[in-house]
Amino acid sequence: MSDLSPTLQFAMDLIRRPSVTPEDADCQEMMISRLEPLGFHVERLQFGDVKNVWLRRGSEGPVFAFAGHTDVVPTGSLEQWHTNPFQPEIHDGMLFGRGAADMKGSLAAFTTACERFVQLNPDHSGSIALLITADEEGPAIDGTVKVVEHLQQRGEKIDWCLVGEPSSTSTLGDVVKNGRRGSLGADLWVKGIQGHVAYPHLARNPIHQALPFLDELATTEWDQGNDFFPPTSFQVSNIQSGTGATNVIPGEVHVMFNFRFSTETTADKLKQHVEAMLSRHGLDYEIKWRLFGEPFLTSEGKLIEATVEAIREETGIETQLSTSGGTSDGRYIAPTGTQVIELGPCNATIHKVNESVKASDLDQLSHVYQNILQRLLVK
Repeated sequence: MSDLSPTLQFAMDLIRRPSVTPEDADCQEMMISRLEPLGFHVERLQFGDVKNVWLRRGSEGPVFAFAGHTDVVPTGSLEQWHTNPFQPEIHDGMLFGRGAADMKGSLAAFTTACERFVQLNPDHSGSIALLITADEEGPAIDGTVKVVEHLQQRGEKIDWCLVGEPSSTSTLGDVVKNGRRGSLGADLWVKGIQGHVAYPHLARNPIHQALPFLDELATTEWDQGNDFFPPTSFQVSNIQSGTGATNVIPGEVHVMFNFRFSTETTADKLKQHVEAMLSRHGLDYEIKWRLFGEPFLTSEGKLIEATVEAIREETGIETQLSTSGGTSDGRYIAPTGTQVIELGPCNATIHKVNESVKASDLDQLSHVYQNILQRLLVK
């Protein structure tokens, strides 16, 4: 396939590595082999079983960093794939393979954008960096969050960060994420008394007790959102209870739920509100909370300006700024005071069987990335 562009060829080389989270399968070393000869200092950072790398070219500020992940989600049923998920193929202009959109296509575009930019601007101002992890699709405990902590401990700051998550909806560049909602999860156990269904007076059904509480949670308006965020939302994701028998009142019900919250509230306020509700409903309960990420927002600044202008110049599109969707590793970078945006290919097939991306989009994405570098690091 010698007629393939460097970006497309490198994306396919990365996809061939079965880097199912938390495996990296030497994807980071492939990127290092391309960038180290350009003058990028390489710092391999392993935390637990997770491989991470911090690459930086330049010693002065401001620092522009690409952030991304080499790990991918499991393939799912291989029988449902039209192609081998780790043997990338191009059909009708679409590149198929696990990670094509999320996010090995972006990693390839990062790399080739840096190659062209450095060749044209060997004495650019500031620094270019890449923060690459293999722990984004998994627990996200030993990945970006640990690298950011490591950088903070030695006083190294990222000024601008572009996360290569697939942000586009219909056309490359039509949506840029300039923030994300916070995510707060909970495991709740409501305790009752197990017994025979024919003798309910001798038992206490925790499902019956929990339902009014859950109904109140589901119908509460937590806030009205704001100009950047939709209202905070609540969803039950799992309910487990019972012995499997039809004649036994269960002794406990386990409920998992999640809040996606705006900057109009905080995780602590949500916890206090829920626990006050639990007490008001008189439930015997245990609850364990997990904060997956605080909301973050880059409402303005040079990074957004450069990104909007680069997309307009390379694609002719007027991009839309959005905070919708799930969380990303941007949640670990933004609290340090970094301007953070997410820009990547179309996200219609991410985490699905037959994951794919328009092959020509990856070349265009690489040129958008290069254009952003040009606007920020060339005086």
